[in-house]
Amino acid sequence: MPLAKIRRPDGRIAVVRLHNGHAHEVDLAAGGFATLADLLHSSDPAGTAATLSANAVAEPVAGLTFLHPVDRQEVWAAGVTYKRSKVAREEESAGAAQFYDKVYTAARPELFLKATPERVASPGEPIRVRADSAWSVPKPEFTLVISPAGKIVGYTIGNDMSSRDIEGENPLYLPQAKVYNGSCAIGPMIRLAATLPTWNELDIRLVIERNGGTAFEGNTSTGMLNRTPESLIDWLGRDNEFPDGVLLLTGTGIVPPDLFTLEIGDIIHITISGIGTLTNQVVA
Repeated sequence: MPLAKIRRPDGRIAVVRLHNGHAHEVDLAAGGFATLADLLHSSDPAGTAATLSANAVAEPVAGLTFLHPVDRQEVWAAGVTYKRSKVAREEESAGAAQFYDKVYTAARPELFLKATPERVASPGEPIRVRADSAWSVPKPEFTLVISPAGKIVGYTIGNDMSSRDIEGENPLYLPQAKVYNGSCAIGPMIRLAATLPTWNELDIRLVIERNGGTAFEGNTSTGMLNRTPESLIDWLGRDNEFPDGVLLLTGTGIVPPDLFTLEIGDIIHITISGIGTLTNQVVA
């Protein structure tokens, strides 16, 4: 069962349950909830959402304005969790290649704070490349939605925009390569974990449109992930608390070739089977 946030024409934000191409508004107030996050962190999100939307009018999904499904949660990311990512990071950082090889096989993963809610773009909104970067790429990532108790309550799609030249110049520049306004997009919906029991059999596809054609396309599978979601959450939660919950992007297995960089106007489509498609256009 997918849940999503939408914006009504009058500006009101609503939470909806999606089923068979239609949306059913969830009456959060009737359940004592203020946000989608409150519902997700309840004991039975699927059952509660079904009950609170049972009498809602079915609306066609087409034409709805979807928002990113983040409320107060921080957004974190993991790096070098796919072999393709390891190789790409070694290629862009020749002087520090050994560190990426080591972190790929180490017990401790690479984890970093990616975004706060106000830095996250919604589906259909612009996503940005840094003005001081000449080599930028999207990173399509299977994303975990985690409760304050450290439990996976759902899955969504994330785009970890990255400036490869800035990070490649010096690994200590990673925060500047990764964290800036509009450097992350998430959505369009959250697939509840209880309705997607086999996380490691999902197809991930990236398509980048440019001037009406395809500039790049690639695919991978969550089965190629070198770490389990549970192990990533375990490390993320060590000496850390997330009272509002947290979203964790789990790394990418799709990296365009070294000669490729995003251009203004490119349209990025990230599709994960069972979850949906996240689309954003690149702006300066």
